[in-house]
Formats: sequence, C-alpha cells, structure tokens
Amino acid sequence: MTNDLPSTLFHSICVCGAGTMGSGIAQVAAQSGFATILFDLDANVVHKAALNIAKNLDALVAKQKLREEQKQEILSNLRYTSNLQDCISDMVIEAIVEKEAPKIALFNRLAEINHSETIFATNTSSLSVSKIAAGVMNPHRVAGMHFFNPAPLMKLVEVVKAEVTSYDVIESIFTFARKMNKVPVFCHDSPGFIVNRVARHYYLEALRLADEKNIPIECIDDLMEASGFRMGPFRLMDLIGNDINLAVTQSVYEAMNLEPRLAPSPMQEMKVEAGELGRKSGKGYYEY
Repeated sequence: MTNDLPSTLFHSICVCGAGTMGSGIAQVAAQSGFATILFDLDANVVHKAALNIAKNLDALVAKQKLREEQKQEILSNLRYTSNLQDCISDMVIEAIVEKEAPKIALFNRLAEINHSETIFATNTSSLSVSKIAAGVMNPHRVAGMHFFNPAPLMKLVEVVKAEVTSYDVIESIFTFARKMNKVPVFCHDSPGFIVNRVARHYYLEALRLADEKNIPIECIDDLMEASGFRMGPFRLMDLIGNDINLAVTQSVYEAMNLEPRLAPSPMQEMKVEAGELGRKSGKGYYEY
C-alpha cells in the first residue's frame, strides 16, 4: 500500500447492525465527522444503541476528552433507523450476524437502492470475504473491514482484499480508516485473516490447559497478564463473547481442513449451549 493516499470520497457512512460492534463503529465514524446512519431491523436495539452512544460521549465529556459542543456535533452526525430504505450512503459497513447468507442478502438489497460507486465492507472476523463478494452485485466494490472490540478504543483495523476487490476500493478504505484515527493493515482474504489466525492458539491452548489439566482459569489469566498481555484469554473471551469467539474458531477450523490443533473446545461449546456468553449475558468464565 502507498503512504500518500488520495482524500477519501466518503461523506456518509451507513453501519448495519446496532449491536456492540456496530454501534461502536458508528460512534467512531460520527466522532470523525462523517454523516452516519446506524441501522438495525430491531427498533429496540437501535434505541439501546442510541442510549449507549450518548452515555459513552457523556463519559468522554466527564473525563474532559470532549467539550459539550463537540458532543452535540457528534450527535448531530448520527441518524438512527430501522428502515432499510434509509440506508443510502457512500459506504456501507455491515456488522450483522456472523453468517454468509444474511450478509450477501443485505448487501444485494442495499446495492439496489445505493449508487453504483457505494463501497460495501463486511466486518466479518472469520468468514471468507471472497465468497461474500462473489454473491454480491458488482463484487469488485466489496471488501473486508474488520474492527476490534471495543471499536472506539481499539486502533487496529484489518482491511481485507477479496479475490476481485478493486485496489481503488482498498485505498479508499485505508484513507477512511486513517481519518478515523485507526491503524489499517492490509491482508488478502485467508482463514482468520491475521489477528484471529494468530490468536486461535492463545484461546485454544488456554482452554485445553483448563479443561484437560484442571488449571484454574484465574491462574492462567493472571499469569498471562503478568507476562505482558493486557487481558488473559478467559477475561478476553468473556469480553468478546463466547458465542462469537466459538464461531470464529469453528470457521477457521473448517477453513483449515479440520486441522486438529484448531478444533473448537468442548468447554467453550458447553458455555455457549448454557447461554454463558460472557459480559453480555452476565456470566461466562466469570460472573458479572
């Protein structure tokens, strides 16, 4: 990638999916001066996202990281909707359910109402961007833009080129990411991209130690944090969500031809089956 990229052509952004990740991305885009639409089919989810974003901005004001007038300007950049017909923008970022078919269907419905140059970015953490792009009209304008949780704080963004993605699209996404004060890294589409491919071992080996060797999870977390990691693997899985973490592992495992060392953990599968998803459910490996 070149260092001197052209000015972004984006003026408006639409984020589809108003969960934790989608609302975080929308907040960052609005803070960066972009007219931002946050969409979710569930009006209650949209309402909750609006309250959470306002709460986050209030906290920044309280910490003197934002002035009140800046907060009001950010809020004025945001528009909330549960009507798909409102989702017209220069760029669409989807952060919906981690399944290929709904992502493709969403992009195709939005392609019908948006202009031909609208860029479609998937925030998938593990699905094949090339397969998603192949199912979408004008696949050259589809790419991966993988944010990390929590999106307002985490700097890294993986920009993923599908087999047919235009390099102009990739450069535009790089420019957009930098305008949001993010650190974009380029990668070709591959199982788990960069971070999740590497991180599988952090989680899976910790799970094996706890499950097979009966080592307390608190001990594993404390040792890893004492070694320099900001969060131990179990605390991090609870933050991410055990359902999401397991889905990524399953996706990478299948994409890597069922490599045994990448097999999902029975311990985590039981957590997900029991609804113990982590912070968002009140209980995971720890109670909240």
